[in-house]
Formats: sequence, C-alpha cells, structure tokens
Amino acid sequence: MVSLIQKQLDGAILRITINRPEKKNALTAQMYTDLADAFEQTNTDSAVRVVLLHGEGDSFTAGNDLEDFLKRPWTGNDMPPAVRFMYAVAQASKPVIAAVHGSAVGIGATILLHCDLVYAADGARLMMPFVNLGIVPEAGSTLLLPALVGRQRAAELLMLAAPLTAQRAYELGLVNAVVAPNTLLTAAMEAARQLVTKPAGALHATKRLLRQPYAKELDKVMRQEVETLRQRLVSPDTKEALTAFLEKRKPDFSKLQ
Repeated sequence: MVSLIQKQLDGAILRITINRPEKKNALTAQMYTDLADAFEQTNTDSAVRVVLLHGEGDSFTAGNDLEDFLKRPWTGNDMPPAVRFMYAVAQASKPVIAAVHGSAVGIGATILLHCDLVYAADGARLMMPFVNLGIVPEAGSTLLLPALVGRQRAAELLMLAAPLTAQRAYELGLVNAVVAPNTLLTAAMEAARQLVTKPAGALHATKRLLRQPYAKELDKVMRQEVETLRQRLVSPDTKEALTAFLEKRKPDFSKLQ
C-alpha cells in the first residue's frame, strides 16, 4: 500500500508529500498523525536542515476529509490529530517551505501562515470556508491573518470565505512568489538549497526571533480556537452543514440561530 504521506530526504532537504491525489489530498486523521510525526521528527534529526511541504496531483490539499471526520469525530480530551499537526508546523524549529498548487482549502491555507517561505503556482486558489461549515478558523489564523493582511481583509477571507487567487495571495503577503506550475517545485527547491548553505544556528535563531513577539499570544489563540471548534462541532449549524454535505445538497441555515 502506497503511503499517503511520503518523505524523501534530498541532501539536507526533507520533502514531505501529501499523496492522495484522487481525493485532492484531503486529509484524514491518519494522514494528520503521519504529518505531525514527520514534522516533529525533523526537530531532532540532524540530517534535516530544511523541510519542503507539497502535494501530489492537481492540488496542495482540499483540507479536512469530511467523510473521514464524520467517522472519527473529535471526542474526549485528547489532542485531535489535526490539532497536533498544526502545532507541529507552528513549533517547527527548522525552516519550512510550502509549494502550493491547485486547491489549498481550510487547513491547507491556514497552515501556510506558519511556513517561512511559500511559493504558489499560477492558478492556485486558497480558501478558508470554516464559517460555511458552521465552525471557526484554526491554526492561529484569527491572530496571524489580521496581523498580516488587516482586520477587514481577514474578515473577507474568514467570514465571507472569499477565495484567493495566487496573485491576490501574493499581493496580500501570503505567498513569496507566484510561478508557472511546471516550475513550482524547482523554485521551492532552489530556495531550500539556498537555506541549506546558510549557518543552521543563525537560521534557527532568526526563526525563533521572528516568532517570539507573538508566541505566547499565538498559543493562547490556538487553544481558544480549538475550544470554540469543539463547541461548534456539536452545534445545529455544523450538523446541518455536514448533513447537507452527506446528502449532496445546499445547507439551509435560515431557521437556525
């Protein structure tokens, strides 16, 4: 069986590939666990200097696999695999580069806020449709996104769930560069190779300093988001959204408060 999360060490660059192209790389609980394992292991692996995250097929990731989630809902007080993955990327000690193409939905978009460099293929589309599902944003995006793009633009992206083209994402500062699809991995790997040649200690220290001003607040916000998510997951809004998804119809929130 082919692994849905693949790892390949290219020199000192660890390439982590989301490999479920037939489902646009939608993420299951097991895939979140495997991703978290991969990122956490890089912190202590001296062979890895840089991490590159990308997706196989025609998309980066379509976000959470709703069918899988319905089979494995968040229960109890244990940290859900998706949340563990968010923290693993947010707390990664080594530089993280993302190469984004096709769809980057939900966590596929918010996780980019924790990457150090993001390259997007022309034609990529980012979307954060949390409110549409009756839930709230995650991965600290309610703190990081307004800080990056301003409160009103963040509201447009998070409340209206407005899709972003790669070019618009570049203009807002969400990505470093927009490149032709056939040069995406080349551009990302070139940046990774440049980072590999630099002093690792200085890179790690610079990354820590860049995170330090908001580190405590970010942890607080991520915890608040997760707690609110737990509450929203049992709300009538979310139940209607997920039922509509299963029944392949448009949800009707008109009679819900």
